[in-house]
Amino acid sequence: MSELEIYHQKTFEEIKHFTEDGIEFWYARELQEILEYKEWRNFLKVISKAKNSVEATQIAINEHFVDVNKTLKMPNNAEKIIDDMILSRYACYLIVQNGDPRKKMIALGQQYFAIQTRKQELIEKDFEELSEDEKRLFLRANIKGFNKKLFKVAHDCGVENYAQFNNAGYRGLYNGETAQDIKLRKGLKEKDEILDYMGSTELAANFFRITQTDERLKKGDIVGQESANATHYKIGKKVRETMFEISSILPEELPTPEKSVKELEKLKNKIENKVLKIKNEDKNEK
Repeated sequence: MSELEIYHQKTFEEIKHFTEDGIEFWYARELQEILEYKEWRNFLKVISKAKNSVEATQIAINEHFVDVNKTLKMPNNAEKIIDDMILSRYACYLIVQNGDPRKKMIALGQQYFAIQTRKQELIEKDFEELSEDEKRLFLRANIKGFNKKLFKVAHDCGVENYAQFNNAGYRGLYNGETAQDIKLRKGLKEKDEILDYMGSTELAANFFRITQTDERLKKGDIVGQESANATHYKIGKKVRETMFEISSILPEELPTPEKSVKELEKLKNKIENKVLKIKNEDKNEK
């Protein structure tokens, strides 16, 4: 494992936390230790620089830096209250960028974020260049893979009724609608899969619901069918609220495509086979 991979695991997996709604966050005190700052007062100077960066972009600081208090257990059952801070991923990025590059973990962090930012730019660029049908094929394939991962994690949490667990996520995202309700609203046949009859925007919302639920359940503190259902519902509802906040559109208001993903896959395979046949014929003629 490379140093950058170790950095990723130590910094963004082991010390990451989640709210009840499945939103990720970090504690500044824990990040301070990872980034090799021995004294809190010195780390606060770095945080202050990071906050100044946020102010310069006119983004609300309290969206990324939230002051909190922590209670520490001391000898003889005594307690001590210390200052701490809840940080977003963006806040962590700014702290690393404003840290002392002579510290190994800061230097690694700056490399890590530079690579991740570039990767994201390339992914977004490539994705935006796809047609609507290509986006649907891409997202549907990813959802299949992540759904398998989610059900495995859900099983480890004690989920036995997968249909109930799955419907909890749909009910949160679709204002109480189950998979069957969505199918009826879309006018689909019993054998049709609802995910095959979603446009790229609707598929992206479900993809986010699935991946965030997977991340939340992996923390290991959600145990049992009821708790897992409640978590899936809350995350689905949060995705719904975010969609409306950004675009004023709700998932059930999005149009249902005329062709299913399965039809698109057949058409894609047919075209690819035809192209391959032509290439082989040209090759044989030569």
